[in-house]
Parts: sequence; C-alpha cells; structure tokens
Amino acid sequence: MTTKVCAIFGAGEYYGDPDPALIPSDAYVVAADGGLDHTRALGITPNVVVGDFDSLEGARPAAADGLRTVVLPPLKDDPDMLSALKIGWAAGCREFRIWGGLGGRVDHTLSNIQLMALLAQHGASGYLFGDGTVVTAICDGSLSFAAHPVPEAGHMVSVFSLSDVSLDVNEPGLKYELEHGTLTNTVVQGVSNEFRDNKPASISVGSGTLIVTFPAEVALPNVRLAHEFNGGIGELDTEVSALLAH
Repeated sequence: MTTKVCAIFGAGEYYGDPDPALIPSDAYVVAADGGLDHTRALGITPNVVVGDFDSLEGARPAAADGLRTVVLPPLKDDPDMLSALKIGWAAGCREFRIWGGLGGRVDHTLSNIQLMALLAQHGASGYLFGDGTVVTAICDGSLSFAAHPVPEAGHMVSVFSLSDVSLDVNEPGLKYELEHGTLTNTVVQGVSNEFRDNKPASISVGSGTLIVTFPAEVALPNVRLAHEFNGGIGELDTEVSALLAH
C-alpha cells in the first residue's frame, strides 16, 4: 500500500541540496520555521509554514504570499518539528522525509531522532537526511533493503534499541547476521554493521523500537509492520506552555 509523502524542511544543517527524486511531485510540503529559508532557496512552495520564526533569517511569510501559515508562540511545549509532523499527519501523510533535522544543536538532533521513534510507534515512517546519512526507526516490523553495489569502503548500517529492550532482532543479509537477538538501550552491539555487495538485507524487530542509520545513497527500505497501530501523534498545540514558572 502506498502512502502520501510529507516532505519537511527544518532549520538544521543541509549538507547540500536534497535529492529531487526523494521529493514526489505530489508531496505535502511543510516548512518548519527557518526551513522556509531553504524552500525559498530551492524554489519549492510549501503547503504550510509553521513555527515561532526564531530561526528564520528571511522575511516572515505575508498574506500576499498565499501560504497557509501557523504561528506558534515562542514559549511552547512542542518543538517546531513536532508541530510540522502533526500538520503532515493531519493531512493524511504517514511517510515523512525530513531535511534540516540533523546537525547544528545536538539537543535538536536527539529530539528529532526521538520523533522518528514516535512515528514508528504509531505505524508511520520517518527519515532524517543529513551529512550523507539517513536516520529512521522501526517498531514491531521490518525494513527491507534491495540489493545494491557496495563500494570498497563499504556501506555502514547501524542499529540501536531506543526502547529499554528490543526482542527478536534479526539482520539477515548484513555482514554480521544477528539472529533472534536482544538489544537494549545501553547495548551498542548493532553499531557499524555493513551491507554486502549486491545482497538484499533486512532489519527486523519482533517487539521494540529500533533506530537505524544507513548511507543516503542506499534506496529507502520497504517497510512491513507486524500488526496494526492505533492512535495518532497528537493534536497541533498552538498555546503558550502551561508549565512556565510563575
């Protein structure tokens, strides 16, 4: 089953222009705050612009631009990227391709990696692109990678457990073929594995959430889920945080 793609442009590092082939012509495009600077530079018109605009260098969107704009308060609970995901989710998207979500502030990078797990835990897929690497997550399911030529330097792929425990982890087709393994969020056994030349591979987890990193030149994997997932990732929150100290 195909799903509508949401392309999100954040305010982080870009490491060069995105591959146009990864942005379908019918993608639902969201510019998150300073990501609007990048969509302008790329000549991409977003469907929605969202943020408190603390990282935007150019002019704020104006009514004359004809863009749907969601202005968030600076003192909020949800980061701009989560708000962008919620907007894409409400538009019916269940696959999210994100640029400008890695690099820069490490806390933002960690936050965005956690958001990939949030998507996975609700049956959706998210991909963070940056510095030649893609970061994604899978929950109770599998990622299948097509066979592809591997350069002499290798194509590294790493697997980490974000959940406390991930059970029945399998990595057939990789250099180190883990079978029915158990990973925890303090075990790094899955780091620096490798794809094999012209050999299909997959990464699966029976129960738990994995973070997976792989080279950007490798085609996006086919995602299969072990069961149906219910619920959403929450409603868009445009209110000032109720947690502020008085």
